[in-house]
Amino acid sequence: LPYSIRVLFESSIRNCDGFLVKETDAMNILDWKTKQNNVEVPFCPARVVLQDFTGIPAMVDFAAMREAVRNAGGDPVRVNPACPTDLTVDHSLQIDFSKWPETVLKNQEMEFGRNRERLQFFKWSSKVFKNISIIPPETGMAHQVNLEYLSRVVFEVKDFLYPDSVVGTDSHMTMVNGLGILGWGVGGIETEAVMLGMPVTLTLPEVVGCELTGAASPLATSIDIVLSITKHLRQADVAGKFVEFFGSGVSQLSVADRTTIANMCPEYGAILSFFPVDNVTLKHLKHTGFDKAKLEVMEAYLKAVKLFRNYESSSREPEYSQVVQISLSSIIPYVSGPKRSQDRVAVNNMKSDFQACLNEKSGVKGFQIAVEKQNDIVPVQYEGNEYKLSHGCIVIAAVISCTNNCNPSVMLAAGLLAKKAVEAGLVVKPYIRTSLSPGSGMVTHYLSSSGVLPYLSKLGFEVVGYGCSTCVGNTAPLPEAIRNAIKQGDIIACGVLSGTKNFEGRLCDCVRANYLASPPLVVAYAIAGTVRIDFETEPLGTGFNGKSIYLQDIWPTRKELHTVEEECVISSMFKELKEKMEKGNKRWNLLEAPESTLFPWDLKSTYIRCPSFFDKLAKEPVSPQPIENAHVLLYLGDSVTTDHISPAGSIARSSAAAKYLTNKGLTPREFNSYGARRGNDAVMTRGTFANIKLLNKFIGKPAPKTIHFPSGQTLDVFEAAELYQKGGIPVIILAGKKYGLGSSRDWAAKGPFLLGVKAVLAESYEKVHKSQLIGIGIAPLQFLPGENPSTLGLTGREQFSVLFPPELSPGMTLDVKASTGKVFSVIALFENDMEITLYKYGGSLNFVARRF
Repeated sequence: LPYSIRVLFESSIRNCDGFLVKETDAMNILDWKTKQNNVEVPFCPARVVLQDFTGIPAMVDFAAMREAVRNAGGDPVRVNPACPTDLTVDHSLQIDFSKWPETVLKNQEMEFGRNRERLQFFKWSSKVFKNISIIPPETGMAHQVNLEYLSRVVFEVKDFLYPDSVVGTDSHMTMVNGLGILGWGVGGIETEAVMLGMPVTLTLPEVVGCELTGAASPLATSIDIVLSITKHLRQADVAGKFVEFFGSGVSQLSVADRTTIANMCPEYGAILSFFPVDNVTLKHLKHTGFDKAKLEVMEAYLKAVKLFRNYESSSREPEYSQVVQISLSSIIPYVSGPKRSQDRVAVNNMKSDFQACLNEKSGVKGFQIAVEKQNDIVPVQYEGNEYKLSHGCIVIAAVISCTNNCNPSVMLAAGLLAKKAVEAGLVVKPYIRTSLSPGSGMVTHYLSSSGVLPYLSKLGFEVVGYGCSTCVGNTAPLPEAIRNAIKQGDIIACGVLSGTKNFEGRLCDCVRANYLASPPLVVAYAIAGTVRIDFETEPLGTGFNGKSIYLQDIWPTRKELHTVEEECVISSMFKELKEKMEKGNKRWNLLEAPESTLFPWDLKSTYIRCPSFFDKLAKEPVSPQPIENAHVLLYLGDSVTTDHISPAGSIARSSAAAKYLTNKGLTPREFNSYGARRGNDAVMTRGTFANIKLLNKFIGKPAPKTIHFPSGQTLDVFEAAELYQKGGIPVIILAGKKYGLGSSRDWAAKGPFLLGVKAVLAESYEKVHKSQLIGIGIAPLQFLPGENPSTLGLTGREQFSVLFPPELSPGMTLDVKASTGKVFSVIALFENDMEITLYKYGGSLNFVARRF
């Protein structure tokens, strides 16, 4: 068996209770070779990790569940997580200050001040709920802390050993697979069910063996390797599959390299990318503070249950569903963009590729700029000096926490490049929003101890705090003069960041081209000030004495990197982190919070509100109710992401959420972000489908608008949904292929549910999102192969009725009747009896909560 399947097999045996996990489940996994992709199997992870943005609604739901259980005559004290759960409070960071000295301390102070209310709620949660650990603020982001501090590799509970495994509410949870820990991100709804003792149900996956051979070029960083592997695996169609790495090239990768590669797997659609534990893993764990006795037990156990990988052994490889071969020696430096992570561009082709994007029609790459305007220059005054903006100018450059901080080599490369650049006399233009937001203090530690942090600071890359920032839209606003110049000149301004997501408009609504790059390339492009540069033939800028400085003049060699890494990235960093974790911080320690069994809801609060999900807590399942004469709330196309659906980033002043907060007496300065307000269903419902790039076919252009057909009005999506609900009219959504792509987000399901959406009719779904829809009580319906609204002659202006039979079965066909008289068939995408049961109870949370 592939090593990843062995972990599933061990879990099924250990947790077999004849109800949630049956003997047949274990036997199906054992017979993986013939049963793969044909059966559903349960998986009970060893633990759960929550981050703040999705942790807040999860804990609010737990508080609401206690309320509902009390109202139904149960004992609310019984409502606790059954699975060990860790919640990281400061996973996400809003940047207010990006220039020294207004950086880390002030950003942390602002975060603590504006989020005091939700921090008090977290503190209450830590006091009253059993089996949950709250990781205090100012520590680090969820997947980074999970990797550096929470990971056990092997669990030891009362002298019983079993493999560490984890699910969490962050798509980057897959990072831990680089340590040999099976883990992936699931939706908040599924995570809450796991916290309450339910297994994760998944189709027994195909496992793609990815054979790595050769060695990468000295100029190729881990990010280049990641993006190259992303391209290969995306082309190999690994969506919904496990990927497992093997081959001679694997032993040449450090654990930092492996975690960076594993972290990117959601971007190519795999459930996870697994690197079994080997000698490289054990060596890494030794340096991070695992004591010798524990490592010896770990190694002996993993070898005893055949979960230890020995690349020096001549034993035959596991049998994989398919094998993808990748030669590391063929990998050269790339960036990805300008709108999608899968669109890779060789760095030596960047200038010509951007020019081609200007020429191309508007779409996934093109901007359709008239030839006569492609060389337009817009002069702008900033801080007493005149600068010239043109197409390709860089206005945001961010070394962010998403993927790179887990790999010291790429972060140190950025620092060493900055050092050489400053010493050569190069600078970054002051209007460029530069920032450095690592995932944990460990990164700051080694950047500081290696002596490169001051040089990053001199180029504007100040440490602004620890957590997700730029890539979720939390960057500091661009200077007003720069924004105005970009808009007035219709300039295609660029952002360059070392993250994983670059959807158009995500960083800032006036920054239309966004490129993903390695940290040293982010710094290099910031110095150049434009993406329209050929690094091989054009200088980055002019240094001291008027000398032209080229990229090759300041690019650090592998030998330099290795030397600095050996001297600075040592076990003391992990020791310091662990001490910090155990000590906490003064503000958190002094924060007061109630200790009552039930949370004392404040009706005036705009952060924490008791949601309505458990208002109709069902003790028994009910027959699915028919959907009668439903209007279409939105008619969407292909590749609608959870970014389009779920509220994220800043709250636009003209949005429905802004109107709500204004009516509550708040000023725009006090709006905070959607992520910070995920504990308030009123804000989140208004922010659902509020993305400025939402393309509703009823409107014909990107805008968070739709048509309320009974009145004929064009309204915000929330306002139209509110009118439908007041009129007692159900609504559905029409969509194309791959509905629900991107990060798993509970509010991508909860939001539509609270908007009154009863069903989604799409050509295909992203699997995790489809499960979320079922988990909240929305029916995922799929058009028959080859059919879609267009082929069926539907305009979306019809009303639709769906009749559910009393007894549903997995994958059954249902009839949909349009008000025009047309009848067509759709597939009810329930994959197993458990999903049908959850749907009948009105979602997984109601199903689990009923036992209390």
